Amino acid sequence: MSQSNDLIICEYCDAVYQRASLQRRQRVLCVRCGGVLQRHVALTLQQRLALSLTGAVLLVFANLFPVMTISMQGLSNSATLWDSVMILSTGNITFIALVMALAIIIAPALQVSLLIWVLGFALCGRRAPCFALCMRALEGVRPWSMLEVCLLGTLVAVIKLAGLLEVIPGIGLMALAALSILLIYVAGRDIRDLWGQV
Repeated sequence: MSQSNDLIICEYCDAVYQRASLQRRQRVLCVRCGGVLQRHVALTLQQRLALSLTGAVLLVFANLFPVMTISMQGLSNSATLWDSVMILSTGNITFIALVMALAIIIAPALQVSLLIWVLGFALCGRRAPCFALCMRALEGVRPWSMLEVCLLGTLVAVIKLAGLLEVIPGIGLMALAALSILLIYVAGRDIRDLWGQV
């Protein structure tokens, strides 16, 4: 009988399969429902951890430095991500501010910190405390992390305002763009293979 680490259970229909070794750009599909069971992961644990630590640094830059600076007739104003949440919270749409804070600050921070926690222990060859809870949280928080939506909205605002005012993209915008790409590359991919690695 196969070891339990060699088995994959389809999360959609509960069919059980033998784990396969995959080549680059290959994936395994469930023959019953067509769900993706396994993807080839090109990143090593060290590379994932390094990218996650880079994401933590970019997250700090994205939240502390201005996303953009607007100037008109000698007056200038700059705003960070946190400033945009605080401005929304003072009006009648406080709930939107809460959702925005969750989507662009809390969820990405939780995602990066959970990745660092799990990968740090995995690099030492053991499971992190509360490993199962962390892995479920990573899967659950992924849809709530919407940095790319925020980035797209910010770029639209920069383009629209550029015709009326002097708009200077800030360090926070560059960090936000890099963090969006990095999170899609590291956390947006299949992280289920960590179950079998540690």
